[in-house]
Amino acid sequence: MNRQRYFTASNDPGAPQPPTWVKAFNFGLALLAVALVLYYSFARLAFQLEWPVIYDYRWKLLSGWGLTIAISAAALVCSSVIGLFFALAQRSEFLPLRYFSKIYVEAIRGTPLLAQILIFFYVVADAFGLRDRYTAGVLILSFFSGAYITEIFRAGIESVGKSQLESARAIGLTRAQTYRYVIFPQAIRQILPPLAGQFVSLVKDSSLLSIIGVSEFTWQAESINALTYRTLESYIPLAAGYLILTLPISMWTRHLERRHAYDT
Repeated sequence: MNRQRYFTASNDPGAPQPPTWVKAFNFGLALLAVALVLYYSFARLAFQLEWPVIYDYRWKLLSGWGLTIAISAAALVCSSVIGLFFALAQRSEFLPLRYFSKIYVEAIRGTPLLAQILIFFYVVADAFGLRDRYTAGVLILSFFSGAYITEIFRAGIESVGKSQLESARAIGLTRAQTYRYVIFPQAIRQILPPLAGQFVSLVKDSSLLSIIGVSEFTWQAESINALTYRTLESYIPLAAGYLILTLPISMWTRHLERRHAYDT
C-alpha cells in the first residue's frame, strides 16, 4: 500500500475499502485534531475551572439526565406513530382527514417549539384538565416531532415508483399488503437518514421543556448554575450528556442503513 492509500478511500459503490487499522488510524488523527483545539481553547481561559463545586451536585445532573432519557424515549415512540398515521392520512381518499393532516403539519412546522410549549401547556392542556407537566411535555414533543416525521414518511412512500404500485394491484395485493411488502421495504431505506436526524433533534429539543418546570437535564444544569454561578462547569456536562444520548441513535441508524441497503 503506497503512502496515498493511507489517507484516501473511494466512495464509489463496490470500491475496495481500506483495512480496519487504516480507518482507525485516520479516525484517531481527526479525533486528535479536535482534542488539540479544545485543549488549546480551554488552556487560554482567563480563569480556573472549579469542577469540585459541580461534583457536589452530580446527583441533580444524573436525575435530570435520566428524566431526559425517559421523556425522549416516550416521545420517540409516540412521534413515530403520529408521523406514520398522518403520513398515511395525507394519502387517504377521505378528504377531511387528508386536509386535517395537512393543516396539522403546516401549523406545527410553521411555528416555533417554544411558542407551542407555552400555548399547549397553559391553554390547551389546562382546558382539557391535563395538569401533569411531564405527560404534557411528552405530548408536546411527540406532536412537534411527529409533524416532521410525517413529511419524512410521506416522502419515502412517494419515492416508490407508480409502476410498482400498479404491479402490486395487478397481482391482487390488497392496500395493506402493498404497503407491507412493496412500499415500506423500499421507503425505509430512504427515510432512515432524515429520521435519525429528527430523532437527534427531538432529544435536544427536550431541553426546552425546562420553561414549564420539567426538571430534565437542562433544567437541572440551569439550577446548578444559579446555585454556584459556575456557568461553564454546569453546561459542559450538559453538552457531554446530550452527546452520549444522540451518538447511539446515529450509530444505530447507520447500522440499519447498511442492513437495508441493496443495489438498484
